[in-house]
Amino acid sequence: MRRAGYAARQGARVGWFTVQGELAQAITRQVTASAGAGKPRPSAGDRPAARRRAKAPLPDRAELFGQIGALFRRDLANVEAGHYPLPRGEFGSPLAFLDLSRRFLADVPAVARRRVSGRHQEVFEATRETPKGLPRYYRQNFHFQTDGWLSRDSARLYDFQVEVLFKGATAAMRRQALVPLSKLLRRVDQRQVAYADIACGTGGLLAPALTAFPRLSGIGVDLSKPYLQHARAALDRRRAARARFVAANAEALPFATESLDVVSCVYLFHELPPKVRAIVARELARVLKPGGTLIFADSLQSGDRPENDGLLSLFPALFHEPYFGSYLEEDLDGLFAVGGLTRVELSTAFLTRIAVYEKRGPA
Repeated sequence: MRRAGYAARQGARVGWFTVQGELAQAITRQVTASAGAGKPRPSAGDRPAARRRAKAPLPDRAELFGQIGALFRRDLANVEAGHYPLPRGEFGSPLAFLDLSRRFLADVPAVARRRVSGRHQEVFEATRETPKGLPRYYRQNFHFQTDGWLSRDSARLYDFQVEVLFKGATAAMRRQALVPLSKLLRRVDQRQVAYADIACGTGGLLAPALTAFPRLSGIGVDLSKPYLQHARAALDRRRAARARFVAANAEALPFATESLDVVSCVYLFHELPPKVRAIVARELARVLKPGGTLIFADSLQSGDRPENDGLLSLFPALFHEPYFGSYLEEDLDGLFAVGGLTRVELSTAFLTRIAVYEKRGPA
């Protein structure tokens, strides 16, 4: 019964977000057509154009959905192994979910106009006079999204947007980072573990971690105050009592050296310039205790799953990911080794890589 119920829910989820994506593509084509002259940037749904621009073959539709199916089978196996509970709807009530759909589709024309025109600096222009400590690389419209990372409206839409992009598979990919956390917490007293999720955004990993591990407390760190406000508001009373949120830059984490047992970092590094990646890698290592663990989840890199290399090569142009190309070739193990971190585990889940690093203890 559990397996049948899970399969039905995930099948409906994929179907819903696939339809949302097709509606968004239709709106985008209308915007592109009305833009008139010039060479507009390709739409995310224009597969013939995408195949011409890709640097390697693209997986076909059947292969793509086959990979999503494999991800969900793995997700259910993790539930049955006791690593985390069955996922619940993260978007609230059905009415709230439908309202998000309405808001998402209403925002698509603005996103499409930015893609067609190549405009992705609205956030910088709006904050030129008052940067408030936000680095220049951060103040832009990643994914061509409205307000970048700097409004509650953006925070409300973000998770829905990425689920549309990945056809309902994003939360399941992110949940794979809970598996190494589960294995670690089985060996210790959860109440004694000092844990922080860096670049926590809307709480996409921290919230399910607090659900899965009811004695664990966690600190969410992010540069965006609106996203932190959204993450805090999304927690129920019991989880909120075990959570703390801090607005801070990952380049200078607000933790003492060797003060944390576990650090997680999800989908951050592909949106950092190369020089900043090196700084953040050292910071993650600095705050970990000797013997501590870093759980790192981010986009696949080139060669992780060669059948998806062509798809990865399209991301920078289609979704304004200015640092994604360099991330694909980054020596992550080398970056973390500088701070004394050694990779002990690596796996992939659809379009995500999950790596576990340990900090060397005293000799």
